[in-house]
Amino acid sequence: MINTEVSPESMPTVKQLIPKLECGAKTVTRLPHGGFLFLEHDVPSLLIYRKKENDSGTDRLIRAGASYLIVGSESFQYYKTFIEDLTTLMSDNFGSFILLEIFSGNTGSQMFKVRGPSHKLPVSLQVLKNELLKIKSRQYNVNLDVCVEQTKTRQTVSEKPLLEISHIKQRGATLIGLEVPPVFRDEHGQVFPLYFRDFQDQFITAIQRAVFEFVRVQTTSSLTNYHALGKRSIHEEVFKIDKQLTEIENSYQFLLLVAPVNIQVLRQQFFDSQFKKLDRYHYRLLPVDPDILKRKLYDLRIDEIDDPAISFLFDEKRAEIDQELTMLKERGAKNFFYSSIRLYSGLDKALLAEAELILQNIPENHNESQHALIDTSEFGKLAKQEFDYFKDQDSHFNSKIHIRDDVNIMMVSKGELYLPSDYTMSKNDAKALIQHEIGTHALTYYNGSQQPLTQMASGLANYDALQEGIAVLSEYLSGGLSGNRLRILAGRVVAGAALMNGAEFHEMFFKLYSQYDFTKERAFNITSRMFQGGGFLKDIIYLEGLVRLRNFLMEGGELEPLLSGKFALHHIDVIQDLRDRGLVLPPKITPRYLNNDDFNFKIDKLKKGLPISKMI
Repeated sequence: MINTEVSPESMPTVKQLIPKLECGAKTVTRLPHGGFLFLEHDVPSLLIYRKKENDSGTDRLIRAGASYLIVGSESFQYYKTFIEDLTTLMSDNFGSFILLEIFSGNTGSQMFKVRGPSHKLPVSLQVLKNELLKIKSRQYNVNLDVCVEQTKTRQTVSEKPLLEISHIKQRGATLIGLEVPPVFRDEHGQVFPLYFRDFQDQFITAIQRAVFEFVRVQTTSSLTNYHALGKRSIHEEVFKIDKQLTEIENSYQFLLLVAPVNIQVLRQQFFDSQFKKLDRYHYRLLPVDPDILKRKLYDLRIDEIDDPAISFLFDEKRAEIDQELTMLKERGAKNFFYSSIRLYSGLDKALLAEAELILQNIPENHNESQHALIDTSEFGKLAKQEFDYFKDQDSHFNSKIHIRDDVNIMMVSKGELYLPSDYTMSKNDAKALIQHEIGTHALTYYNGSQQPLTQMASGLANYDALQEGIAVLSEYLSGGLSGNRLRILAGRVVAGAALMNGAEFHEMFFKLYSQYDFTKERAFNITSRMFQGGGFLKDIIYLEGLVRLRNFLMEGGELEPLLSGKFALHHIDVIQDLRDRGLVLPPKITPRYLNNDDFNFKIDKLKKGLPISKMI
C-alpha cells in the first residue's frame, strides 16, 4: 500500500503519487484542502464526492466503495487536472474507466437522479435504477423513486464540471452523476443512524452491481464479482472494535455460567426418590458485572463504521451479547426463559412436526446401554488423536481437554473440550461425538481464529444453529449418527415445545419417559438441560440447524466453506462479500470425514432430499 501524508501547501500530481499501477496495490493519501484518495489499483472505477458544508452523511456513502476520491474545498483547477490525469492512467491500463460523482439533492427530495449516457449504457443504468429502488423506504415513511436523465451535465447545476465530456470521450472513459435524496437526515442535517446504516448498505450494493456491469463488458479488468468493488481493507479502528467485542464476550463463558454445578447430585436425588424430589439448581458465581460490560459494549462506536457489511455484523453481535448479559443477571428467574425465547427466536411448528415424526418412526433402542462403554478418560484419548490430526495440517493448532466434576454436559468452549468426570458412552457414540465436538466446534473455532476478524472465532450473532447443524451432520458423515441420538435431538424440540406451553419439570420428564419411551437417564438429561437457567431453549437448535443445513445443501450450497469460522446461514451473502474482498480466508484445517470414501455419496443423498429420519 502506498500511504502518503500530504501537507496542504503541496500539490502532488497523479504521476508523483502513482508512478505505476500494481496488481493488488492501493494508494491511500491525503490531498490539499481536506481532499482524500483511496484507490485500489486493480479497480477501474472511482466514486467522487466534492467536500461541502452542511452535507452530513453524503461523504460517508462513498467511503464504503473500493476506490473513492474526496475533492477538497478549494483548488478546483488542481482537482480537475488530477482527475483528468487519473482517468488517463486508468483508461490506458484497463481500456476504459468509469467515474461516478455523488452529490445530495434538496432537503425533502425523495428522487434519485441518474445523469449519464443512458443510450450507451442501458444495462448498467437499468441495473443501477432497479437496485436503488430496492432501498428500504416505505416502512420509514419514505417513498423513493429513480429517474434516469440523458444529459451532458453530470454534476449538480450550481457546480463546474470536473471532467469535460470531450475529454472523457478522448480518454475512453465514462462519467455518471448521481443525485442522492438526503432522506437519511432531517431538515437540520441530523443523520438518522439506524436508517442511514440500511441506506448506505443498499446504496453501495446498487453502485457495485451497476459498475460491475460496466467493468465486465467495457474493460479488461479480471474482477469476477461485484463484491470485489467493495472495501478490501479494514480500517485500524474497525479491528480495534472487533477485538473489544471479542474481549467483552471472552470475559465470561455463557454456557458454563448457565449450567448447574450440582446436576449429578440432583440426578441421583431424583432417581432415588422415584422421580419425586428435585432440589434447586446451583450456579457458578458470576466472574463479571453484566452492567459494567454493557456500558463497555455501548461505548463502542459501531455506528461510525463505514463498511456496511462489518457494521451490520458488529451491530448484530452487540445486540446478542447484550441479551446474554441480561440472561446472566436473570439466572434462576422466569425472565431468563422469556429472554431465551428471544435469543433463539422461539420454536417453529414445522420443526416440532419434524421432531414428532422422528420419534414416531424411530423406536428407542433400550439395549444400547448394554454395548461396550468407554469412560471420560478413554474419550479424552480419542480427542487427543483428533487434535493431532489437526496439528498435522497446521502445526500452530493447539487445544486442551478438561475433565471436571462441575460440568454436566460435554462441550467445547473457546476451542477447548470440557468433559463431565462421570460421562460414559458407547464406542459408536464416541465416534459421533468426536466429530461433533472436535471436528466441528474446536475446528471452526481454530479456523475462525485465523481470520482477520476475531469475531469469526468467538462467533457472529446467531451462529449456534448452523454450528450444531454442521456438528450433527458430521455425526452422519462419520457413520456415528444413531437412532437414539437422533431421537434425543427430536426429544429436545418436543421438550422445548412443552416448556413454552408451561410444563413443569416432572411433567416434561414423564412426557419423555412414558409417552415417548426415552430411558429415565435420557429423559432426565433432556429435561434438566431444558430447565437450566430458568428455562433454556438452546437445545432446540440442534435439530433446527440440521434441517436448515440439509435444505441449504439441497439448494446447491457447499459444506466446506461453512467451516471457515462460526457464523449463521443468514450471513452467507455477507461472508461471500468478505471472502471476495480477501477479508475471509479458506479453512486452515478440515475434518477427517471429508476424506471418507463414502463422503460424496452421503452428501449427494442429502442434496437429493434424504429425510432426516433416514440419516441414521
